[in-house]
Amino acid sequence: MKKVEIKKKTIKELNIELMNLLREQFNLTLQHSAKKLQQSHLLQHVRRNIAQVNTILAEKEKECD
Repeated sequence: MKKVEIKKKTIKELNIELMNLLREQFNLTLQHSAKKLQQSHLLQHVRRNIAQVNTILAEKEKECD
């Protein structure tokens, strides 16, 4: 996901996106631990997306204060 796309979203949408990413990370971690994950790089992508969403979310919350 591009940063421009993330910045256009509202705080509510960002929270929903964050929950979806965390759920996806959990599922990928389970698959990885069971040795069923063929594309282990997906974990890194999801982790990066979580960090980006958290950063933008913090910026938007700071703006509201």
